[in-house]
Parts: sequence; structure tokens; C-alpha cells
Amino acid sequence: MTDPVLILLIGVVVVVGGIIGFKLHPFLALLLAALTVALLTPTELVEHYFTTKGLSEAEALKQAHKSIGERIATEFGNTCTKIGILIAMAAIIGKAMLDSGAAEKIIRAMLKVTGVKNAPIGFILSSFFLTIPVFVDTVIFLMMPLAKAMGMRLGKNYLLLALSVIAGAVMANSYVPPSPGPLFLVGALNVPIGLMMVCGTLLGLCTITVGYLTAVFLNKKFDIPLRDSPDARLEDIKAIADKDDKELPALGWALLPAVFPLATICIRSAVEAFHQPGKPLTDSSIINTVLEVLLFFGDKNIALLMGGIFALLVLASQKKTTKEKLTAFVQTALMSGGHIILITAAGGAFGGMLQQSGISDRIADLTKGYQMALIPLAFFIAMVVRTAQGSATVALITASGILAGMAQNANLGFHPVYLCLAIGSGAKLIPWMNDAGFWIMCKTSNLTEREALKTIAPMQSLMGLTGVILTMIAAWLFPMV
Repeated sequence: MTDPVLILLIGVVVVVGGIIGFKLHPFLALLLAALTVALLTPTELVEHYFTTKGLSEAEALKQAHKSIGERIATEFGNTCTKIGILIAMAAIIGKAMLDSGAAEKIIRAMLKVTGVKNAPIGFILSSFFLTIPVFVDTVIFLMMPLAKAMGMRLGKNYLLLALSVIAGAVMANSYVPPSPGPLFLVGALNVPIGLMMVCGTLLGLCTITVGYLTAVFLNKKFDIPLRDSPDARLEDIKAIADKDDKELPALGWALLPAVFPLATICIRSAVEAFHQPGKPLTDSSIINTVLEVLLFFGDKNIALLMGGIFALLVLASQKKTTKEKLTAFVQTALMSGGHIILITAAGGAFGGMLQQSGISDRIADLTKGYQMALIPLAFFIAMVVRTAQGSATVALITASGILAGMAQNANLGFHPVYLCLAIGSGAKLIPWMNDAGFWIMCKTSNLTEREALKTIAPMQSLMGLTGVILTMIAAWLFPMV
């Protein structure tokens, strides 16, 4: 039987060699890698994978004997289900905010608060706290246009601004509930959610400080400018940056396309995290009705849809756009979003095929006999699984599944919250082409694959390493928090 580790290595060669060596479009390289991995994976491993997902033996057998093309298409579709509408609507919001001057208006307001020198700090803190209740992809989609507008206004430091957005978002996504990953960890390892929120926030602020310093260094080392892209031509952004303040939308209207989805998603996340399903939200029927409406709009897909509608209304009010021009504008924005959707979904298909190869179980077998401390072991398992198959969520689930029994041990010697933090740190290493999030960050920031591997990957990895080191120090100094 083919070893999953060997399958992984061959998949890596196909992706990296295809994109960097043969200059293939990432969409094609990722699909070829998914096909290669699927062809090399024995049916027994695929069947075992579906069995571990809770399917009956008969259903797992049925899934395993589907054609390779159908299995790849299913994983491709699963990724589209998660991010398709989000990316499409975010493309409309981003382009509309840039073209209408809404992004420029927000940037000018932010500069009044932070000053030009501290603008990147404002970006990294904003993305960190926004990602706690909101999906990381959504925050990146909504904030990257602001980074582009700020980069044009400053005329420098675009890489620093883009990396600041990414650094804040990815670390909150690993440490602080109700982000999905940390929320899963507190349940699996039986850790109080309030304690995880406090510890995760403290550790997150420390790690994004390292991320910011790394971004400053990388910004000086690599001269990566703001480039033309399908959603933003530099001449257009510059023309808007030169406008008088009176020609821009009012700040309230400028904020609406971004604030509405963020606020409604936050409300829905808070209710889902702390409210027991099946019980009334409050004792007041009127308040319940209002909250139900907010929860409806708090669905991430509906929230982004409404954000897109508001963004188009702001654009139409500023430019007195005709219906024909508005249709052409939406078509251009969707072409940009469709490009990202295809690459991201292909990355999801590749990651899905790797998961079906049994790589997570193989890594678990390789690490279970290691005689090392539990905190670095938790970090190591999450790191290897994340690097191998691309999904931070799978890395969290795998590591927590291996360590859950040990976390309940009364003789553990430290609070299990430290295991959660170590696993969250390990899930940051190492982002590359098999990660759908890598492609979202890469394409929204207009970095090439090579540039992303030189900047985003090392920054995230350093933040993850910092996280586990600080976690070990804290566990030694305050074992029972």
C-alpha cells in the first residue's frame, strides 16, 4: 500500500513544480496535483477516511468507489459552498468601495485617529479584533481594499499594510472564541470558553506584535509595490485619492457596506456561542423578533450580499451611474472574484484529496510514540498536519483528537488551556499552495505565489513559533492560570 507521506511529497512536487517550474496557472497545477494524489491513493484508504467521518461502512464504501473525477469535483464544490458567495460579494464590495471613494473616506478618517506613521498598527489591531466574531476570510476581503487605498495615499509601505491585515486576522482565527477553530478546541479539551477568550486575546496580541515587526522587516527587504489588478487600477485609485473631501461619500455611508455585514455577523456569532438552541432569546417577544431579523441577516452569505447591495448604492449615488454602467461594473467585479474562487476551490480539492489519502492518521501514528512534553507535542502535530494537507481546521481536529484523553488527566501538571493555545499556534505553520486561505490572501493582496511564499508564509510561521514559546513559558510560570 502506498504510504500517504510519499503521496504528499509527490503532490507537493506537482504543485510547486507546476506553478514555479513550468509556469502553469495555479488552477491547473492544483487540479493536476489533486488528480495525482487521488490516483495514487488506494481505495481502502479512501474508505477508511469516510468511515472516520462517521459514515456507515456501506456508505463509506459507496463514497470510496465514486470516480476520481467525481471525488475531486465534490471537494471542489465543498470549497465553493464555503467561500463562493463570500468571494463574489466581497469582490463587488471591494471594487465598489474603491471606485466610489468609500475606501478613501475611511482611510482619511483612520489617519486622523492613528496618524500616518501608525496606520499599519491601526490595520493589524482592527483585523485582529474583527476576526474574533467574523470569519477570517471575510475580514481579509473587506480590509484589503482599504490597504490598497492607504498604500496609494502613502505612496509606500503597501506590503506592510497588506501583511498587517493578514497578521491580525489569522492569529485571532487561531486563538480567540467564538472563531470556529478555538471554539472547537474548548469543547474537545473541556476548557472554559471565557478563559480561552482571555488567554487567546493576550497571546494573540503578543504574536501579532511579532507579526508586525516581521512585516516591517519584510517591507524593507522586499520592494513589492501596489499593482494594477482586475478590481483596482492604480490610475483610478490615484484619481480618487486626489479628490476633495466634499466629493467623497459621507463617512456613515462609506462605512455601511463593511460595517453592516461585520455587525450582523458579530451578533449572530455571539448568540450562537452563548445561547442554548430551542430556547427563547429573551422574555420580550418584540426583542426576540428584532433579534431573529438580525440573526437572519447575520448569516455570512446574506450579510455579504447586503453589503454588496449597499456598496453599489453608494457607488451609484457618487457617480450617478447608469444602469448599463452599473451592470458592466458588476460584471468586471465578478470576473475578478471568479478568478479567486476557481483557484481557491482547486486548492480545496487538492487539500481534500490529501485528507482522503489518510495523511492525518499517518502523522498521528508517527507522533504518538514520541516521548516529549505535551505542549510542544501538540504544537508539532498541528504544525505537521496543517503543512501536509492545508486545512487549519483539520489540524486542530487531528491534534485535539490525539491529545483529548491526555488533557483530561488529573496529573497533567498544567491547565489544558495551554494545549489549546499550542494547537492553535501549530495550525499557523506552514501556509502554502495546498491551503485555500493562502490563495485568498495571495490574490486579494495581488502578491505573486513566489512573493507570498517569501512574505506571508514566514510571517505566519514566526507568529506560530512565538505563540508556542510564550505558551510554554506561561505554563511554567502559571501552570493553573
